[in-house]
Amino acid sequence: MIIEGIKKLQNGSDVRGIAMEGIEGESITLTQNMVMKITYSFSQWLKNKLGTEKLTLAIGRDSRITGEYLVQAACVACVTDGNHVFDCELATTPAMFMTTVSEHLQCDGAIMITASHLPFNRNGMKFFTKDGGLNKEDIAEILDMAETIETNFKMGGRREVYAFIPEYAQNIVQIVRTATGQEKPLDGAKIVVDAGNGAGGFFPKLVLQALGADTKGSQFLEPDGHFPNHVPNPEDQKAIKSIQEAVLNNKADMGIIFDTDVDRAAIIDEKGDAINRNRFIAFIASIILEQYPGTTIVTDSVTSTGLTSFIEKKGGKHHRFKRGYRNVINEAIRLNNAGIETHLAMETSGHGAIKENYFLDDGAYLVTMAFIQYAKLHPTGKKISDFLTTLKEPKESLEKRFTIDAEDFKAYGETVLKAFENFAQEQIGWTLAEPNYEGVRVNCNQDSGDGWILMRLSLHDPVIPLNIESDKEEGCNQMYAVVETFLKQYSKINA
Repeated sequence: MIIEGIKKLQNGSDVRGIAMEGIEGESITLTQNMVMKITYSFSQWLKNKLGTEKLTLAIGRDSRITGEYLVQAACVACVTDGNHVFDCELATTPAMFMTTVSEHLQCDGAIMITASHLPFNRNGMKFFTKDGGLNKEDIAEILDMAETIETNFKMGGRREVYAFIPEYAQNIVQIVRTATGQEKPLDGAKIVVDAGNGAGGFFPKLVLQALGADTKGSQFLEPDGHFPNHVPNPEDQKAIKSIQEAVLNNKADMGIIFDTDVDRAAIIDEKGDAINRNRFIAFIASIILEQYPGTTIVTDSVTSTGLTSFIEKKGGKHHRFKRGYRNVINEAIRLNNAGIETHLAMETSGHGAIKENYFLDDGAYLVTMAFIQYAKLHPTGKKISDFLTTLKEPKESLEKRFTIDAEDFKAYGETVLKAFENFAQEQIGWTLAEPNYEGVRVNCNQDSGDGWILMRLSLHDPVIPLNIESDKEEGCNQMYAVVETFLKQYSKINA
């Protein structure tokens, strides 16, 4: 039986869909039956890849309302295909990958039921093997199988409930203890955590308190798939304001905020200032460059020139690549394979992966590095805010998103970008940035705006995002006025 619509659920290297009604005008696109078919197809795909007849798999979920039901469907598919499946219940995306390298579980593959920071009625799936997260080509192959696959019951399958988070948390604790040589290296530190009612509520008790930290003032730790307090997203302004207030009200040394499934995070310093986007990359890069001098740092395309200067002054090399966390991670892996030492791959969204941690997209591991650095610096009197004193930040920044009202939006968008590249070369004071791996990036001299412009195509949507940064007042408006004049000739581009 063909189940139509499964292939439409692909969102890059993830699966995403509407799992329940709840927002007016939206219909369900991700059902239990679809999850069962997709999971069964993943099992078949992985068996073919490994050349085996039986797998050990792990499945976890975030706090979303539909999570338990979709996990049930995924577990049924695993058992039906004759596998041993560990139902890890409430878990995080990084933890699910770690089940594949766990000495106890040694899973062949894992699935996380999550839709990250999307609205409460969404859900989705992320897939892992021992090699890491699947790429979009793998997802396309699995979903293509899922639309037509016939499930056949095989003997020997079983489901086992296994709470993996305590083991995962203990591993983090041990990393910090080993790096600092102390049992309670955070003794005396006040650290507040905002889990946004997602899956990261375990962190204060199982990690921070075990390391000696005072976590009074931590908030929204209880899992609640309605996300009643704020969107669990380190880029959301309301979420950031909430953790900033918690830090200041509790006179904390540091604040941590996670997204729903804990593959992203951000830090708040003792002054209540957010360390996210370019600042978070700079923060982690400064730690990495102390450990691995001269290493290359891979980032997405929208990072600032100030970040490039910061990395280079620390002795590193900045490799600005494409948007998309899998793109950034895969580029870091490619560079290493080509003999170019690369230890950090990170997006401005907060996605970050480190070579020593399997290039796993892991927000918890990133903040763990901050704890290690804090423990080392605290006796010297230095604070978290001291990390970024040399990072030059733009005076202004501007982001616009233009929709493409064309049936073949990618072809139309590519036409616009090519024309913009030609247009940019004709402008006085504008030069094309080289090397450049995504869209059209332009450097503008002092008379032409004193900053840069990036026009690119969205990875999945009919949208042209535009990012502008300037080092002078009204510089963004000066550059945008020129871009706006260019875009007016395209009737299918709408602000």
